[in-house]
Amino acid sequence: MTDLGKRNLLGVLVDALDYEAAVQRIISAALDGRPYAVTALAVHGLMMGAKDRIHRHRLNSLDLVTPDGQPVRWALNWIHGVALKDRVYGPDLMFRVCEEAARRDLSVYLYGSRLEVVDSLARSLKARMPAVRLAGSEPSVFRVLKLKEKNALVARIQRSGARIVFVGLGCPRQEVFIYEIRKALGIPVIAVGAAFEYRSGFRREPQPWVQRAGLQWVHRMLHEPVRLWKRYLISNAAFLARLSLQLTGLIHPDPSDTTPPVREQSFG
Repeated sequence: MTDLGKRNLLGVLVDALDYEAAVQRIISAALDGRPYAVTALAVHGLMMGAKDRIHRHRLNSLDLVTPDGQPVRWALNWIHGVALKDRVYGPDLMFRVCEEAARRDLSVYLYGSRLEVVDSLARSLKARMPAVRLAGSEPSVFRVLKLKEKNALVARIQRSGARIVFVGLGCPRQEVFIYEIRKALGIPVIAVGAAFEYRSGFRREPQPWVQRAGLQWVHRMLHEPVRLWKRYLISNAAFLARLSLQLTGLIHPDPSDTTPPVREQSFG
Protein backbone atom coordinates (compact mmCIF):
# COMPACT_ATOMS: atom_id res chain seq x y z
CA MET A 1 0.00 0.00 0.00
CA THR A 2 1.24 3.48 -0.89
CA ASP A 3 0.01 6.60 0.90
CA LEU A 4 2.42 9.53 0.79
CA GLY A 5 -0.06 12.29 1.62
CA LYS A 6 -0.84 15.44 -0.30
CA ARG A 7 1.47 16.97 -2.90
CA ASN A 8 1.29 20.39 -4.56
CA LEU A 9 0.46 20.40 -8.27
CA LEU A 10 -0.04 23.95 -9.59
CA GLY A 11 -1.35 24.99 -6.17
CA VAL A 12 -3.84 22.12 -5.93
CA LEU A 13 -3.19 19.46 -3.27
CA VAL A 14 -3.41 15.97 -4.77
CA ASP A 15 -2.93 12.80 -2.72
CA ALA A 16 -0.08 10.53 -3.78
CA LEU A 17 -1.60 7.16 -3.02
CA ASP A 18 -2.86 3.93 -4.57
CA TYR A 19 -6.27 2.24 -4.71
CA GLU A 20 -5.68 0.20 -1.55
CA ALA A 21 -4.89 3.29 0.52
CA ALA A 22 -7.80 5.27 -0.94
CA VAL A 23 -10.30 2.48 -0.23
CA GLN A 24 -8.93 2.02 3.27
CA ARG A 25 -9.30 5.72 4.08
CA ILE A 26 -12.88 5.86 2.77
CA ILE A 27 -14.02 2.66 4.49
CA SER A 28 -12.41 3.76 7.76
CA ALA A 29 -14.41 7.02 7.66
CA ALA A 30 -17.60 5.09 6.82
CA LEU A 31 -17.09 2.72 9.73
CA ASP A 32 -16.47 5.68 12.06
CA GLY A 33 -19.48 7.58 10.69
CA ARG A 34 -17.52 10.76 10.00
CA PRO A 35 -17.51 13.26 7.11
CA TYR A 36 -15.00 12.46 4.38
CA ALA A 37 -15.06 14.29 1.04
CA VAL A 38 -13.35 12.66 -1.94
CA THR A 39 -12.89 13.49 -5.60
CA ALA A 40 -11.02 11.80 -8.44
CA LEU A 41 -9.31 14.63 -10.33
CA ALA A 42 -8.11 14.62 -13.93
CA VAL A 43 -6.29 17.42 -15.78
CA HIS A 44 -9.39 19.52 -16.50
CA GLY A 45 -10.44 19.51 -12.85
CA LEU A 46 -6.91 20.26 -11.71
CA MET A 47 -6.65 23.23 -14.06
CA MET A 48 -9.95 24.65 -12.83
CA GLY A 49 -8.46 24.74 -9.35
CA ALA A 50 -5.14 26.11 -10.59
CA LYS A 51 -6.84 29.06 -12.31
CA ASP A 52 -9.60 29.85 -9.80
CA ARG A 53 -8.69 30.75 -6.21
CA ILE A 54 -12.22 30.03 -4.94
CA HIS A 55 -12.38 26.60 -6.52
CA ARG A 56 -8.82 25.91 -5.35
CA HIS A 57 -10.03 26.58 -1.82
CA ARG A 58 -12.76 23.96 -2.25
CA LEU A 59 -10.40 21.34 -3.66
CA ASN A 60 -7.77 21.94 -1.01
CA SER A 61 -10.42 21.60 1.70
CA LEU A 62 -11.39 18.08 0.60
CA ASP A 63 -10.11 15.12 2.57
CA LEU A 64 -8.93 13.09 -0.42
CA VAL A 65 -8.12 14.14 -4.00
CA THR A 66 -6.98 11.17 -6.07
CA PRO A 67 -4.94 11.32 -9.31
CA ASP A 68 -7.74 10.21 -11.65
CA GLY A 69 -5.93 10.92 -14.92
CA GLN A 70 -2.62 9.38 -16.01
CA PRO A 71 -1.14 12.85 -16.69
CA VAL A 72 -1.90 13.82 -13.07
CA ARG A 73 -0.10 10.68 -11.87
CA TRP A 74 2.84 11.40 -14.17
CA ALA A 75 3.01 14.96 -12.85
CA LEU A 76 3.15 13.70 -9.26
CA ASN A 77 5.96 11.35 -10.22
CA TRP A 78 7.96 13.96 -12.16
CA ILE A 79 7.70 16.80 -9.67
CA HIS A 80 7.57 14.94 -6.37
CA GLY A 81 9.26 11.63 -7.19
CA VAL A 82 6.51 9.58 -5.56
CA ALA A 83 6.80 6.68 -8.04
CA LEU A 84 3.09 5.90 -8.23
CA LYS A 85 2.56 2.83 -10.39
CA ASP A 86 -1.06 3.53 -11.23
CA ARG A 87 -3.64 6.29 -11.12
CA VAL A 88 -6.72 6.12 -8.87
CA TYR A 89 -9.46 6.27 -11.50
CA GLY A 90 -12.96 7.28 -10.39
CA PRO A 91 -14.95 4.41 -11.99
CA ASP A 92 -12.56 1.77 -10.63
CA LEU A 93 -12.42 3.46 -7.23
CA MET A 94 -16.22 3.34 -7.05
CA PHE A 95 -16.29 -0.41 -7.75
CA ARG A 96 -13.47 -1.13 -5.28
CA VAL A 97 -15.16 0.88 -2.53
CA CYS A 98 -18.46 -0.89 -3.23
CA GLU A 99 -16.76 -4.30 -3.03
CA GLU A 100 -15.23 -3.47 0.34
CA ALA A 101 -18.45 -1.84 1.54
CA ALA A 102 -20.31 -5.07 0.69
CA ARG A 103 -17.81 -7.07 2.73
CA ARG A 104 -18.30 -4.69 5.67
CA ASP A 105 -22.11 -4.52 5.27
CA LEU A 106 -21.99 -0.78 4.59
CA SER A 107 -24.80 0.53 2.39
CA VAL A 108 -24.23 3.02 -0.44
CA TYR A 109 -26.31 5.77 -2.07
CA LEU A 110 -26.11 6.97 -5.69
CA TYR A 111 -26.80 10.62 -6.51
CA GLY A 112 -26.50 12.35 -9.88
CA SER A 113 -26.90 12.10 -13.66
CA ARG A 114 -30.24 11.21 -15.29
CA LEU A 115 -32.87 8.83 -13.93
CA GLU A 116 -32.24 6.17 -16.59
CA VAL A 117 -28.49 6.34 -15.94
CA VAL A 118 -28.64 6.08 -12.15
CA ASP A 119 -31.20 3.26 -12.36
CA SER A 120 -29.01 1.35 -14.81
CA LEU A 121 -25.96 1.92 -12.61
CA ALA A 122 -27.82 0.50 -9.61
CA ARG A 123 -28.69 -2.62 -11.61
CA SER A 124 -25.10 -2.92 -12.86
CA LEU A 125 -23.70 -2.74 -9.34
CA LYS A 126 -26.12 -5.41 -8.09
CA ALA A 127 -25.31 -7.67 -11.04
CA ARG A 128 -21.57 -7.33 -10.48
CA MET A 129 -21.74 -7.41 -6.67
CA PRO A 130 -24.91 -9.14 -5.43
CA ALA A 131 -23.88 -8.51 -1.83
CA VAL A 132 -23.74 -4.74 -2.22
CA ARG A 133 -26.40 -2.90 -0.22
CA LEU A 134 -28.01 0.00 -2.10
CA ALA A 135 -29.64 2.33 0.38
CA GLY A 136 -31.12 4.44 -2.41
CA SER A 137 -30.52 6.39 -5.60
CA GLU A 138 -31.82 9.53 -7.26
CA PRO A 139 -30.95 11.64 -10.30
CA SER A 140 -29.73 15.20 -10.49
CA VAL A 141 -32.21 18.03 -10.92
CA PHE A 142 -29.62 19.83 -13.10
CA ARG A 143 -29.81 23.20 -11.40
CA VAL A 144 -28.64 24.98 -8.28
CA LEU A 145 -30.43 23.59 -5.24
CA LYS A 146 -32.33 25.90 -2.93
CA LEU A 147 -31.40 25.60 0.74
CA LYS A 148 -34.68 23.84 1.51
CA GLU A 149 -34.03 21.33 -1.27
CA LYS A 150 -30.47 20.67 -0.12
CA ASN A 151 -31.64 20.07 3.44
CA ALA A 152 -34.32 17.70 2.15
CA LEU A 153 -31.71 15.79 0.14
CA VAL A 154 -29.49 15.43 3.21
CA ALA A 155 -32.49 14.20 5.20
CA ARG A 156 -33.40 11.61 2.53
CA ILE A 157 -29.87 10.23 2.44
CA GLN A 158 -29.65 10.09 6.22
CA ARG A 159 -33.04 8.35 6.50
CA SER A 160 -31.89 5.77 3.96
CA GLY A 161 -29.21 4.54 6.33
CA ALA A 162 -26.49 5.03 3.69
CA ARG A 163 -22.91 4.95 4.97
CA ILE A 164 -21.27 6.09 1.71
CA VAL A 165 -22.57 8.38 -1.06
CA PHE A 166 -21.34 8.41 -4.67
CA VAL A 167 -21.93 11.60 -6.65
CA GLY A 168 -21.89 11.93 -10.43
CA LEU A 169 -22.53 15.55 -11.43
CA GLY A 170 -19.55 16.33 -13.65
CA CYS A 171 -16.64 18.66 -13.00
CA PRO A 172 -16.65 21.16 -11.28
CA ARG A 173 -20.28 20.92 -10.11
CA GLN A 174 -19.66 17.71 -8.18
CA GLU A 175 -16.70 19.19 -6.30
CA VAL A 176 -18.77 22.24 -5.35
CA PHE A 177 -21.55 19.91 -4.22
CA ILE A 178 -19.41 17.65 -2.01
CA TYR A 179 -17.55 20.63 -0.53
CA GLU A 180 -20.84 22.17 0.60
CA ILE A 181 -22.67 19.03 1.72
CA ARG A 182 -19.88 17.01 3.35
CA LYS A 183 -20.35 18.20 6.93
CA ALA A 184 -24.13 18.06 6.86
CA LEU A 185 -24.11 14.46 5.63
CA GLY A 186 -21.51 13.33 8.15
CA ILE A 187 -20.40 10.32 6.03
CA PRO A 188 -18.02 9.76 3.09
CA VAL A 189 -19.22 11.48 -0.09
CA ILE A 190 -17.27 10.63 -3.24
CA ALA A 191 -17.34 12.49 -6.56
CA VAL A 192 -16.71 10.02 -9.37
CA GLY A 193 -17.74 12.02 -12.45
CA ALA A 194 -18.17 9.97 -15.61
CA ALA A 195 -18.28 6.72 -13.61
CA PHE A 196 -22.08 6.89 -13.59
CA GLU A 197 -22.38 6.90 -17.38
CA TYR A 198 -19.42 4.58 -18.02
CA ARG A 199 -20.42 1.89 -15.57
CA SER A 200 -24.13 2.10 -16.39
CA GLY A 201 -23.40 1.40 -20.05
CA PHE A 202 -24.69 4.77 -21.32
CA ARG A 203 -21.26 5.88 -22.50
CA ARG A 204 -18.51 3.77 -24.03
CA GLU A 205 -15.43 3.60 -21.85
CA PRO A 206 -12.03 3.84 -23.59
CA GLN A 207 -10.01 0.69 -24.16
CA PRO A 208 -7.51 -0.10 -21.38
CA TRP A 209 -4.51 0.72 -23.61
CA VAL A 210 -6.00 4.16 -24.34
CA GLN A 211 -6.34 4.78 -20.61
CA ARG A 212 -2.81 3.56 -19.84
CA ALA A 213 -1.42 5.86 -22.52
CA GLY A 214 -3.11 8.89 -20.96
CA LEU A 215 -5.29 9.39 -24.04
CA GLN A 216 -8.71 9.16 -22.44
CA TRP A 217 -9.23 12.86 -23.18
CA VAL A 218 -8.77 12.14 -26.92
CA HIS A 219 -11.41 9.42 -26.74
CA ARG A 220 -13.88 11.77 -25.04
CA MET A 221 -13.13 14.66 -27.40
CA LEU A 222 -13.69 12.46 -30.47
CA HIS A 223 -17.09 11.43 -29.12
CA GLU A 224 -18.14 14.98 -28.12
CA PRO A 225 -15.97 17.31 -30.25
CA VAL A 226 -18.23 20.37 -30.21
CA ARG A 227 -18.56 20.39 -26.43
CA LEU A 228 -15.09 19.24 -25.42
CA TRP A 229 -12.47 20.36 -27.97
CA LYS A 230 -11.87 23.70 -26.30
CA ARG A 231 -11.80 22.20 -22.80
CA TYR A 232 -9.14 19.65 -23.62
CA LEU A 233 -6.92 21.44 -26.10
CA ILE A 234 -6.68 24.64 -24.08
CA SER A 235 -6.61 23.02 -20.62
CA ASN A 236 -4.04 20.41 -21.63
CA ALA A 237 -1.72 22.97 -23.21
CA ALA A 238 -1.98 25.21 -20.13
CA PHE A 239 -1.37 22.21 -17.88
CA LEU A 240 1.84 21.26 -19.69
CA ALA A 241 3.08 24.85 -19.73
CA ARG A 242 2.45 25.46 -16.02
CA LEU A 243 3.76 22.05 -15.07
CA SER A 244 7.02 22.75 -16.90
CA LEU A 245 7.40 26.03 -15.02
CA GLN A 246 6.80 24.32 -11.65
CA LEU A 247 9.15 21.46 -12.55
CA THR A 248 11.97 23.87 -13.44
CA GLY A 249 11.34 26.00 -10.36
CA LEU A 250 10.34 29.10 -12.31
CA ILE A 251 7.03 29.22 -10.47
CA HIS A 252 6.14 28.13 -6.94
CA PRO A 253 2.34 27.75 -6.72
CA ASP A 254 1.06 28.32 -3.21
CA PRO A 255 -1.75 25.97 -2.08
CA SER A 256 -2.69 28.44 0.67
CA ASP A 257 -3.34 31.20 -1.88
CA THR A 258 -7.09 30.65 -1.95
CA THR A 259 -10.36 32.51 -1.41
CA PRO A 260 -13.22 30.88 0.51
CA PRO A 261 -16.59 30.98 -1.27
CA VAL A 262 -18.81 33.85 -0.12
CA ARG A 263 -22.03 31.90 -0.63
CA GLU A 264 -23.02 28.35 -1.36
CA GLN A 265 -24.18 27.31 -4.82
CA SER A 266 -24.71 23.55 -4.73
CA PHE A 267 -25.66 22.28 -8.16
CA GLY A 268 -27.78 19.18 -7.80
